[in-house]
Amino acid sequence: KICLRTLKLLSQDSLNIHNLIMKAFSLLATLSWTATAFVQSNKRTFTNSAALNAVPLANGAMSFDRVCREWRCKYTGDKTDSASLEAAAKALEEVLPALKAVSPGVKVNRLVCGGCLDFKIMTTVPLDDFGPWEEKGFAPEEDFLAKLKAIDGLSQIETQTITNMEI
Repeated sequence: KICLRTLKLLSQDSLNIHNLIMKAFSLLATLSWTATAFVQSNKRTFTNSAALNAVPLANGAMSFDRVCREWRCKYTGDKTDSASLEAAAKALEEVLPALKAVSPGVKVNRLVCGGCLDFKIMTTVPLDDFGPWEEKGFAPEEDFLAKLKAIDGLSQIETQTITNMEI
């Protein structure tokens, strides 16, 4: 009876250990699978990308190795003589040297839409330079946005981080 009882306890302990090990392996597999979404791939997945260490998107249909910080607002008036658009352009000129010093690989684009009255600045940097720039608060973003907020006729002053790849 004692041997039978001991055998049953050992069997139950073995089953519990087996279940615990299986759960641990399952958890590790899940964690390693989800963590890959945040790790740069060493595999080139998008044939039109010049990047060797691009991050894949859309099941490998595209990838990115450049990240963009967009600053945008709406201006008032006609694009040819808008005082608010003129003031926004002057505010940009004041921060442009600092913006161009963000990264050796920086590209700064200004977009103006006369139909929807958009004024946008798109600053794109290599993926490796994005983290350090983000840690610095995307300088000179705070100064530039403060300048925009002080301009009469500007509204919907916003920012967005997006990928921006030349293809």
